[in-house]
Amino acid sequence: MSRAIRKLAIECGFQKVGIVPAGALEEERRRLEEWLGLGYHGEMRWMERDPQMRSDPRRLFEGARSVVALAMNYYTPHEHSDDDEKGKISRYAWGDDYHDVLRGRMKELLGRIELLIPGVRGKICVDTSPVMDKAWAVRAGIGWLGKHTNVITTDYGSWVFLGEILLDVELDYDTARVEDHCGSCTACLDACPTDAITEPYVVNSNKCISYATIELRSDEIPDEISEKLEGWVYGCDICQDVCPWNRFQKNSDKKEFTPRGQSTGLDPEEILAMDDETYSRRFYKSAMKRVKLRLLKRNAAALLRSAR
Repeated sequence: MSRAIRKLAIECGFQKVGIVPAGALEEERRRLEEWLGLGYHGEMRWMERDPQMRSDPRRLFEGARSVVALAMNYYTPHEHSDDDEKGKISRYAWGDDYHDVLRGRMKELLGRIELLIPGVRGKICVDTSPVMDKAWAVRAGIGWLGKHTNVITTDYGSWVFLGEILLDVELDYDTARVEDHCGSCTACLDACPTDAITEPYVVNSNKCISYATIELRSDEIPDEISEKLEGWVYGCDICQDVCPWNRFQKNSDKKEFTPRGQSTGLDPEEILAMDDETYSRRFYKSAMKRVKLRLLKRNAAALLRSAR
């Protein structure tokens, strides 16, 4: 059954798959609680809710016995513009909303698993579910947790989206994990302009450009970040761009991840001139809709100030 599920996952468009028993992630929960205790989650209050459920899928899906961890490559060969007037967008948001893309493929996969194993029940988890996606990817042998806290694979670097399908049946499980290949490299720590990676494997969201331009809901971006945006208007890929393992990236075969209009950035002046209708049309079915127009304009204004 496990071999068949892995084959089905590849056929459904996933590049990597691992299957492990559903259980409590005790060590990962302890580290999460330490991170929360330091206040490194900033305004992301949902991360505080029920760490027990977040670290144990059996509390989320009654009867869960197996976790099918999945990874999908989203890298495309496009580059950011050299135009200093263009605000850069994080690579993950160039195309269609990855939540929709992954969920659609996972629904297809779960449907095929249901045909393979009559009576099986399953639950799809894509990012917004209270599941520790990175921890499960590591446990399932998809990759290792890099010093920048993204999961790195030997095949696709860190340019992968993660998701899980919880199943209420026991399967044959993967036991091999991927060794941490970061070694003595500190490229991601050295490159972060705001020192958000406080130490290897620890990110303080309060200092992170990606957090400030996406998750932070205040009217202004703190000066210590806005002065060091380095051209980013939505998200930030600096720690991934400098990672040596991302030299091994491969182009995604998913047209959904191709930059809309071949654009990898936005003119801050254009953002400031947007009305609600233009915003809704421009970012329809885009992950960028997570940032409302008011906050996107805040980012654009901060970027213009930092460029002066």
